[in-house]
Amino acid sequence: MKALVYTGKLSMEMRDEPAPVAAPGISLVKIEAAGICGSDMHAYHGHDARRVPPMILGHELAGTVVDGDMSGTRVAVNPMLTCNQCRECLQGNPNRCQSRDLVGLGRAGGYADYIAIETANLFPIEDSLSATFASLMEPTAVSLHAVVMAERVLTRPISESRALVIGGGAIGLLAALVLKQKGVRELVVAETNAPRRATLDKIGCGTTYNPLDKNNPDDNHFDLVVDAVGSGATRAHASAKVRAGGVISHIGLQDNEPGLDTRKLTLQEISFIGHYTYSPTDLKAALNLIGSGALGSLDWVESRPLSEGADAFNAIHTGEAASPKIVLHPEH
Repeated sequence: MKALVYTGKLSMEMRDEPAPVAAPGISLVKIEAAGICGSDMHAYHGHDARRVPPMILGHELAGTVVDGDMSGTRVAVNPMLTCNQCRECLQGNPNRCQSRDLVGLGRAGGYADYIAIETANLFPIEDSLSATFASLMEPTAVSLHAVVMAERVLTRPISESRALVIGGGAIGLLAALVLKQKGVRELVVAETNAPRRATLDKIGCGTTYNPLDKNNPDDNHFDLVVDAVGSGATRAHASAKVRAGGVISHIGLQDNEPGLDTRKLTLQEISFIGHYTYSPTDLKAALNLIGSGALGSLDWVESRPLSEGADAFNAIHTGEAASPKIVLHPEH
């Protein structure tokens, strides 16, 4: 089969790779859409020791089962693999499983014609839902999970809250769209990339600003700050912008540099919550949001052939890609 293979820092190559096969409990899925995630870019930049080249990346996936118990069914893929036996798994929090793995991380991912995946990880999708939009189930669930967890800690209903999202990539944008759908009082997105800000303005999910400019919202203004970047600089920005008694929801994993103002968090009783991925319930809810149109038209998603995947990674790397999400499509 054809596959886009991560071969080293800033290097992706189309190669012929052995096709996976179905087995008991394992289905073979013909991939029809595979989104590029920020974590894939992290590997591309040589910053993820867990993704060892040569490696087929890709975990935001949708396609059709061609071999297995669900043969013929169109599906979106839950890429997370867990033990299903530990306390966290049994309590419905498999994202906290200490044995968790992810396709495109510990084993081959979906930038390919086919992937073999546990049948239990497949979510049937309606015929009316495109594979492109179905592949957004995974990143949407990440954003939804973070917002839902933050809602539990906010001292007032989210509809009364001022919300700031730092980072206008797919996770940040989807978090903003979820917050908009929930009716937040004020919605603002901070994004340094000018073409991406223009895209965000066109989508209409709140106001935008460049956090590197002097003209940005007042400090101590937001009840909820979602950091979808996760760098020292964005943690410092989140610390400055959150109000007393507010919540910082931390999704991004860019680095582990200093920046979080723990003194302010302590003196002003600000809650800082880390969020990682999702539960199966989040995935199902995300798929329902996408399918119902609750997150808008989603016409900001850009599609490219898998054969042009290396160029797509480079466009994101150089900042030339204005779209918050590029989805790759194998040419079957």
